[in-house]
Amino acid sequence: MANASGICHFQDKNFLLVDIPGTYSLMSHSEEEEIARDYICFGNPDATIVIVDSTCLERNLNLVYQTMEITPNMVLCVNLLDEAKKKGIHIDFELLEKILGIPVVGTIARKKKTIQNLMQKVYDVANRKLLPTPHLVKYPVVIEECIGILEPILKEKLPNDKMYLTRWLALKLIDGDDKILNSISKNLGFSLLEDTQISLKLIQIKAKLSNENITNRDSFRDTIVSSIVFEAETLASDVCSFDNENYHARDRKIDKILTSKKFGIPIMMVFLAIIFWLTIIGANYPSQWLSSLFSWIKGGIIWLLEAWHFPSWLSGILIDGIYTTLTWVVSVMLPPMAIFFPLFTLMEDLGYLPRVSFNLDKYFKKACSSRKTGFNHVHGSDKVGDF
Repeated sequence: MANASGICHFQDKNFLLVDIPGTYSLMSHSEEEEIARDYICFGNPDATIVIVDSTCLERNLNLVYQTMEITPNMVLCVNLLDEAKKKGIHIDFELLEKILGIPVVGTIARKKKTIQNLMQKVYDVANRKLLPTPHLVKYPVVIEECIGILEPILKEKLPNDKMYLTRWLALKLIDGDDKILNSISKNLGFSLLEDTQISLKLIQIKAKLSNENITNRDSFRDTIVSSIVFEAETLASDVCSFDNENYHARDRKIDKILTSKKFGIPIMMVFLAIIFWLTIIGANYPSQWLSSLFSWIKGGIIWLLEAWHFPSWLSGILIDGIYTTLTWVVSVMLPPMAIFFPLFTLMEDLGYLPRVSFNLDKYFKKACSSRKTGFNHVHGSDKVGDF
Protein backbone atom coordinates (compact mmCIF):
# COMPACT_ATOMS: atom_id res chain seq x y z
CA MET A 1 0.00 0.00 0.00
CA ALA A 2 1.57 3.30 -1.14
CA ASN A 3 1.06 6.90 -0.09
CA ALA A 4 -0.39 9.26 -2.69
CA SER A 5 1.22 12.69 -3.07
CA GLY A 6 0.78 15.96 -4.90
CA ILE A 7 2.11 19.52 -5.06
CA CYS A 8 0.25 22.53 -3.66
CA HIS A 9 1.40 26.16 -3.95
CA PHE A 10 0.41 28.53 -1.15
CA GLN A 11 1.77 32.03 -0.70
CA ASP A 12 5.51 31.79 -1.43
CA LYS A 13 5.94 28.06 -0.82
CA ASN A 14 5.41 24.79 -2.65
CA PHE A 15 4.04 22.06 -0.39
CA LEU A 16 4.37 18.36 -1.02
CA LEU A 17 1.09 16.87 0.22
CA VAL A 18 1.33 13.22 1.23
CA ASP A 19 -2.03 11.48 1.62
CA ILE A 20 -1.46 8.56 3.97
CA PRO A 21 -4.13 5.87 4.51
CA GLY A 22 -7.25 6.86 6.44
CA THR A 23 -7.40 5.27 9.87
CA TYR A 24 -9.18 5.55 13.20
CA SER A 25 -6.13 4.66 15.31
CA LEU A 26 -2.32 4.44 15.31
CA MET A 27 -1.99 1.38 17.54
CA SER A 28 -0.77 -0.88 14.75
CA HIS A 29 -3.70 -3.23 14.30
CA SER A 30 -3.69 -2.96 10.51
CA GLU A 31 -1.41 -2.15 7.60
CA GLU A 32 -3.02 1.28 7.22
CA GLU A 33 -2.23 2.15 10.84
CA GLU A 34 1.38 1.02 10.50
CA ILE A 35 1.93 3.11 7.37
CA ALA A 36 0.33 6.21 8.92
CA ARG A 37 2.21 5.81 12.22
CA ASP A 38 5.63 5.17 10.65
CA TYR A 39 5.32 8.06 8.23
CA ILE A 40 4.34 10.57 10.91
CA CYS A 41 7.04 9.30 13.29
CA PHE A 42 9.94 8.87 10.92
CA GLY A 43 8.97 10.61 7.65
CA ASN A 44 9.87 14.02 9.13
CA PRO A 45 6.80 15.91 7.87
CA ASP A 46 6.86 19.67 8.48
CA ALA A 47 3.20 19.54 9.52
CA THR A 48 0.58 16.86 10.01
CA ILE A 49 -3.11 17.48 9.38
CA VAL A 50 -5.64 15.23 11.09
CA ILE A 51 -9.03 15.53 9.40
CA VAL A 52 -12.00 14.62 11.57
CA ASP A 53 -15.76 14.46 11.10
CA SER A 54 -17.56 17.26 12.94
CA THR A 55 -20.72 15.13 13.22
CA CYS A 56 -18.97 12.53 15.39
CA LEU A 57 -16.13 14.45 17.01
CA GLU A 58 -15.93 12.28 20.14
CA ARG A 59 -15.03 9.15 18.17
CA ASN A 60 -12.48 11.03 16.06
CA LEU A 61 -10.63 12.57 19.01
CA ASN A 62 -9.17 9.14 19.73
CA LEU A 63 -6.95 9.53 16.67
CA VAL A 64 -6.17 13.14 17.52
CA TYR A 65 -4.78 12.29 20.97
CA GLN A 66 -2.72 9.41 19.57
CA THR A 67 -1.24 11.60 16.84
CA MET A 68 -0.32 14.35 19.32
CA GLU A 69 1.86 11.80 21.15
CA ILE A 70 4.09 11.32 18.11
CA THR A 71 4.27 14.83 16.62
CA PRO A 72 3.81 18.35 17.97
CA ASN A 73 3.59 19.92 14.50
CA MET A 74 -0.06 19.20 13.99
CA VAL A 75 -3.17 20.97 12.69
CA LEU A 76 -6.65 19.67 13.42
CA CYS A 77 -9.12 20.05 10.54
CA VAL A 78 -12.75 19.67 11.62
CA ASN A 79 -14.54 18.91 8.35
CA LEU A 80 -18.19 18.56 7.29
CA LEU A 81 -19.37 21.65 9.16
CA ASP A 82 -22.33 21.88 6.78
CA GLU A 83 -23.49 18.41 7.83
CA ALA A 84 -23.02 19.31 11.51
CA LYS A 85 -25.15 22.42 10.99
CA LYS A 86 -27.95 20.34 9.45
CA LYS A 87 -27.92 18.13 12.54
CA GLY A 88 -27.85 21.08 14.93
CA ILE A 89 -24.32 20.39 16.18
CA HIS A 90 -22.20 23.37 17.28
CA ILE A 91 -18.49 23.19 18.11
CA ASP A 92 -16.56 25.77 20.14
CA PHE A 93 -13.36 25.90 18.10
CA GLU A 94 -11.59 28.36 20.39
CA LEU A 95 -12.13 26.13 23.41
CA LEU A 96 -11.17 23.02 21.42
CA GLU A 97 -7.92 24.69 20.34
CA LYS A 98 -7.18 25.84 23.88
CA ILE A 99 -7.72 22.42 25.44
CA LEU A 100 -5.78 20.50 22.79
CA GLY A 101 -2.97 23.04 22.47
CA ILE A 102 -2.86 22.74 18.66
CA PRO A 103 -4.32 24.85 15.81
CA VAL A 104 -7.92 23.95 14.95
CA VAL A 105 -9.69 24.90 11.69
CA GLY A 106 -13.29 24.22 10.70
CA THR A 107 -13.81 23.40 7.02
CA ILE A 108 -16.41 22.70 4.40
CA ALA A 109 -14.50 21.02 1.57
CA ARG A 110 -16.37 22.76 -1.24
CA LYS A 111 -15.85 26.25 0.26
CA LYS A 112 -12.52 27.68 -0.84
CA LYS A 113 -12.27 30.17 2.03
CA THR A 114 -12.23 27.42 4.67
CA ILE A 115 -9.51 25.56 2.76
CA GLN A 116 -7.49 28.79 2.58
CA ASN A 117 -7.82 29.13 6.36
CA LEU A 118 -6.56 25.58 6.77
CA MET A 119 -3.59 26.18 4.48
CA GLN A 120 -2.70 29.34 6.40
CA LYS A 121 -2.46 27.35 9.65
CA VAL A 122 -0.42 24.66 7.91
CA TYR A 123 1.85 27.32 6.43
CA ASP A 124 2.43 28.86 9.87
CA VAL A 125 3.15 25.48 11.51
CA ALA A 126 5.41 24.25 8.69
CA ASN A 127 7.44 27.47 8.78
CA ARG A 128 7.55 27.51 12.60
CA LYS A 129 5.63 30.78 12.79
CA LEU A 130 3.17 28.90 14.96
CA LEU A 131 4.49 26.42 17.54
CA PRO A 132 1.77 24.03 18.80
CA THR A 133 2.08 22.78 22.38
CA PRO A 134 -0.06 19.62 22.47
CA HIS A 135 -1.72 18.82 25.80
CA LEU A 136 -1.25 15.07 25.99
CA VAL A 137 -3.44 12.52 27.72
CA LYS A 138 -2.57 11.96 31.35
CA TYR A 139 -2.61 8.26 32.18
CA PRO A 140 -3.09 6.70 35.63
CA VAL A 141 -0.37 7.64 38.12
CA VAL A 142 1.42 4.28 37.96
CA ILE A 143 1.75 4.46 34.16
CA GLU A 144 2.98 8.07 34.30
CA GLU A 145 5.60 6.95 36.84
CA CYS A 146 6.70 4.14 34.51
CA ILE A 147 7.01 6.58 31.63
CA GLY A 148 9.09 8.82 33.87
CA ILE A 149 11.47 5.92 34.56
CA LEU A 150 12.20 5.33 30.86
CA GLU A 151 12.14 8.85 29.42
CA PRO A 152 15.50 10.07 30.83
CA ILE A 153 17.28 7.04 29.32
CA LEU A 154 15.53 7.46 25.97
CA LYS A 155 16.52 11.12 25.81
CA GLU A 156 20.14 10.03 26.03
CA LYS A 157 19.75 7.50 23.23
CA LEU A 158 17.67 9.40 20.67
CA PRO A 159 18.86 12.05 18.18
CA ASN A 160 17.61 15.60 18.79
CA ASP A 161 15.04 15.50 15.98
CA LYS A 162 13.36 12.46 17.60
CA MET A 163 13.38 13.78 21.17
CA TYR A 164 9.62 14.43 21.12
CA LEU A 165 9.02 10.68 20.70
CA THR A 166 10.43 9.70 24.11
CA ARG A 167 7.03 9.55 25.83
CA TRP A 168 5.47 7.52 23.01
CA LEU A 169 8.48 5.20 22.78
CA ALA A 170 8.34 4.62 26.53
CA LEU A 171 4.69 3.53 26.19
CA LYS A 172 5.54 1.16 23.34
CA LEU A 173 8.45 -0.37 25.22
CA ILE A 174 6.19 -1.03 28.21
CA ASP A 175 3.52 -2.42 25.88
CA GLY A 176 6.07 -4.79 24.35
CA ASP A 177 4.43 -5.21 20.94
CA ASP A 178 7.16 -6.88 18.87
CA LYS A 179 5.75 -5.62 15.57
CA ILE A 180 5.86 -1.98 16.63
CA LEU A 181 9.25 -2.34 18.32
CA ASN A 182 10.78 -3.95 15.22
CA SER A 183 9.46 -1.08 13.10
CA ILE A 184 10.91 1.44 15.57
CA SER A 185 14.31 -0.30 15.56
CA LYS A 186 14.31 -0.39 11.76
CA ASN A 187 13.65 3.33 11.50
CA LEU A 188 16.01 4.37 14.32
CA GLY A 189 18.83 2.13 13.11
CA PHE A 190 19.33 0.43 16.49
CA SER A 191 17.33 -1.75 18.88
CA LEU A 192 16.12 -0.18 22.10
CA LEU A 193 15.44 -3.60 23.63
CA GLU A 194 19.10 -4.58 23.32
CA ASP A 195 20.12 -1.71 25.58
CA THR A 196 21.01 -3.05 29.04
CA GLN A 197 19.73 0.01 30.92
CA ILE A 198 16.35 -0.13 29.18
CA SER A 199 16.02 -3.87 29.72
CA LEU A 200 16.67 -3.52 33.46
CA LYS A 201 14.20 -0.65 33.76
CA LEU A 202 11.54 -2.67 31.93
CA ILE A 203 11.88 -5.47 34.49
CA GLN A 204 11.41 -2.89 37.25
CA ILE A 205 8.40 -1.41 35.45
CA LYS A 206 6.66 -4.76 34.94
CA ALA A 207 6.97 -5.47 38.66
CA LYS A 208 5.58 -2.02 39.44
CA LEU A 209 2.61 -2.55 37.11
CA SER A 210 1.90 -6.01 38.53
CA ASN A 211 1.47 -4.45 41.96
CA GLU A 212 -1.34 -2.37 40.42
CA ASN A 213 -2.99 -5.44 38.80
CA ILE A 214 -1.73 -4.53 35.32
CA THR A 215 -0.25 -7.94 34.73
CA ASN A 216 -0.17 -8.36 30.93
CA ARG A 217 -0.19 -6.51 27.63
CA ASP A 218 -3.98 -6.61 27.28
CA SER A 219 -4.64 -5.03 30.66
CA PHE A 220 -2.00 -2.36 29.94
CA ARG A 221 -3.56 -1.53 26.57
CA ASP A 222 -7.04 -1.47 28.09
CA THR A 223 -5.84 1.11 30.60
CA ILE A 224 -4.24 3.23 27.86
CA VAL A 225 -7.29 3.06 25.58
CA SER A 226 -9.69 3.76 28.46
CA SER A 227 -7.73 6.88 29.35
CA ILE A 228 -7.80 8.16 25.76
CA VAL A 229 -11.51 7.40 25.36
CA PHE A 230 -12.35 9.13 28.65
CA GLU A 231 -10.34 12.19 27.60
CA ALA A 232 -12.12 12.25 24.22
CA GLU A 233 -15.54 11.95 25.85
CA THR A 234 -14.79 14.75 28.30
CA LEU A 235 -13.44 17.07 25.63
CA ALA A 236 -16.35 16.39 23.22
CA SER A 237 -18.89 17.14 25.95
CA ASP A 238 -17.07 20.41 26.73
CA VAL A 239 -16.85 21.76 23.17
CA CYS A 240 -19.98 20.34 21.51
CA SER A 241 -23.54 21.55 21.96
CA PHE A 242 -26.72 20.34 20.29
CA ASP A 243 -29.95 22.00 19.25
CA ASN A 244 -31.55 18.61 19.81
CA GLU A 245 -29.76 16.11 22.05
CA ASN A 246 -31.64 13.29 20.30
CA TYR A 247 -30.75 14.45 16.79
CA HIS A 248 -29.61 10.94 15.88
CA ALA A 249 -32.70 9.19 17.27
CA ARG A 250 -34.16 8.65 13.80
CA ASP A 251 -30.92 7.04 12.59
CA ARG A 252 -30.91 4.74 15.61
CA LYS A 253 -34.48 3.65 14.88
CA ILE A 254 -33.56 2.93 11.27
CA ASP A 255 -30.45 1.01 12.44
CA LYS A 256 -32.58 -1.19 14.70
CA ILE A 257 -34.47 -2.37 11.63
CA LEU A 258 -31.79 -2.42 8.91
CA THR A 259 -29.14 -4.08 11.11
CA SER A 260 -31.37 -6.32 13.21
CA LYS A 261 -30.75 -10.07 13.32
CA LYS A 262 -34.29 -10.72 12.14
CA PHE A 263 -34.73 -8.18 9.34
CA GLY A 264 -31.20 -6.98 8.44
CA ILE A 265 -30.20 -9.75 6.01
CA PRO A 266 -33.66 -10.14 4.33
CA ILE A 267 -33.94 -6.39 3.73
CA MET A 268 -30.41 -6.32 2.35
CA MET A 269 -31.20 -9.21 -0.02
CA VAL A 270 -34.34 -7.44 -1.25
CA PHE A 271 -32.46 -4.18 -1.90
CA LEU A 272 -29.65 -5.96 -3.76
CA ALA A 273 -32.12 -8.10 -5.73
CA ILE A 274 -33.97 -4.97 -6.88
CA ILE A 275 -30.71 -3.28 -7.92
CA PHE A 276 -29.49 -6.31 -9.85
CA TRP A 277 -32.90 -6.80 -11.46
CA LEU A 278 -32.97 -3.18 -12.63
CA THR A 279 -29.38 -3.51 -13.82
CA ILE A 280 -29.88 -6.72 -15.78
CA ILE A 281 -33.50 -6.57 -16.97
CA GLY A 282 -33.89 -2.81 -17.06
CA ALA A 283 -30.71 -2.39 -19.11
CA ASN A 284 -32.17 -4.49 -21.95
CA TYR A 285 -34.44 -1.65 -23.09
CA PRO A 286 -31.83 1.11 -23.48
CA SER A 287 -29.46 -1.50 -24.96
CA GLN A 288 -31.98 -2.35 -27.66
CA TRP A 289 -32.64 1.33 -28.32
CA LEU A 290 -28.91 2.08 -28.64
CA SER A 291 -28.42 -0.95 -30.87
CA SER A 292 -31.21 0.24 -33.19
CA LEU A 293 -29.79 3.79 -33.22
CA PHE A 294 -26.29 2.57 -34.07
CA SER A 295 -27.68 0.30 -36.82
CA TRP A 296 -29.49 3.25 -38.37
CA ILE A 297 -26.31 5.35 -38.23
CA LYS A 298 -24.37 2.42 -39.69
CA GLY A 299 -26.66 2.40 -42.72
CA GLY A 300 -25.99 6.10 -43.29
CA ILE A 301 -22.22 5.63 -43.00
CA ILE A 302 -22.30 2.72 -45.48
CA TRP A 303 -24.26 4.88 -47.95
CA LEU A 304 -21.70 7.70 -47.60
CA LEU A 305 -18.72 5.39 -48.08
CA GLU A 306 -20.29 3.88 -51.20
CA ALA A 307 -21.08 7.36 -52.53
CA TRP A 308 -17.46 8.36 -51.99
CA HIS A 309 -16.25 5.11 -53.66
CA PHE A 310 -14.27 3.87 -50.68
CA PRO A 311 -12.44 0.56 -51.36
CA SER A 312 -14.35 -2.43 -49.98
CA TRP A 313 -11.41 -3.52 -47.81
CA LEU A 314 -11.22 -0.07 -46.15
CA SER A 315 -15.00 0.06 -45.69
CA GLY A 316 -14.84 -3.38 -44.06
CA ILE A 317 -12.20 -2.20 -41.55
CA LEU A 318 -14.08 0.99 -40.71
CA ILE A 319 -17.62 -0.44 -40.58
CA ASP A 320 -17.38 -4.15 -39.69
CA GLY A 321 -14.21 -3.76 -37.63
CA ILE A 322 -14.03 -0.47 -35.75
CA TYR A 323 -17.60 0.91 -35.83
CA THR A 324 -19.51 -2.34 -35.24
CA THR A 325 -17.22 -3.47 -32.41
CA LEU A 326 -17.25 -0.07 -30.69
CA THR A 327 -21.01 0.42 -30.89
CA TRP A 328 -21.68 -3.15 -29.73
CA VAL A 329 -19.56 -2.60 -26.62
CA VAL A 330 -21.28 0.73 -25.92
CA SER A 331 -24.81 -0.61 -26.38
CA VAL A 332 -24.12 -3.67 -24.19
CA MET A 333 -21.97 -2.15 -21.43
CA LEU A 334 -23.13 1.44 -21.04
CA PRO A 335 -26.78 0.87 -19.90
CA PRO A 336 -25.94 -1.55 -17.02
CA MET A 337 -23.19 0.77 -15.79
CA ALA A 338 -25.44 3.83 -16.11
CA ILE A 339 -28.02 2.08 -13.92
CA PHE A 340 -25.86 0.17 -11.42
CA PHE A 341 -23.41 2.90 -10.33
CA PRO A 342 -25.97 5.68 -9.72
CA LEU A 343 -28.08 3.25 -7.66
CA PHE A 344 -25.10 2.23 -5.55
CA THR A 345 -24.11 5.89 -5.17
CA LEU A 346 -27.63 6.60 -3.94
CA MET A 347 -27.36 3.79 -1.38
CA GLU A 348 -24.01 5.21 -0.26
CA ASP A 349 -25.40 8.73 0.12
CA LEU A 350 -28.33 7.42 2.13
CA GLY A 351 -25.90 5.67 4.50
CA TYR A 352 -27.09 2.14 3.72
CA LEU A 353 -23.75 0.63 2.65
CA PRO A 354 -22.18 0.83 6.15
CA ARG A 355 -25.24 -1.05 7.42
CA VAL A 356 -24.70 -3.69 4.75
CA SER A 357 -21.10 -3.98 5.92
CA PHE A 358 -22.27 -4.42 9.51
CA ASN A 359 -24.70 -7.17 8.48
CA LEU A 360 -22.01 -9.05 6.55
CA ASP A 361 -19.17 -8.56 9.04
CA LYS A 362 -19.69 -11.89 10.80
CA TYR A 363 -19.73 -13.80 7.51
CA PHE A 364 -16.60 -12.06 6.23
CA LYS A 365 -14.89 -13.00 9.48
CA LYS A 366 -15.91 -16.66 9.10
CA ALA A 367 -14.51 -16.62 5.57
CA CYS A 368 -11.21 -15.31 7.02
CA SER A 369 -11.61 -12.05 5.11
CA SER A 370 -9.88 -8.91 6.34
CA ARG A 371 -13.29 -7.21 5.96
CA LYS A 372 -11.57 -4.05 4.70
CA THR A 373 -14.13 -3.42 2.00
CA GLY A 374 -15.12 -0.06 0.65
CA PHE A 375 -18.28 -0.27 2.74
CA ASN A 376 -16.28 0.26 5.94
CA HIS A 377 -15.05 3.65 4.83
CA VAL A 378 -18.26 5.12 3.48
CA HIS A 379 -19.59 6.79 6.61
CA GLY A 380 -17.31 9.37 8.19
CA SER A 381 -13.71 8.23 8.17
CA ASP A 382 -10.85 9.96 9.92
CA LYS A 383 -7.95 10.91 7.80
CA VAL A 384 -4.36 11.83 8.52
CA GLY A 385 -2.59 14.02 5.97
CA ASP A 386 1.00 15.18 5.95
CA PHE A 387 3.03 17.99 4.44
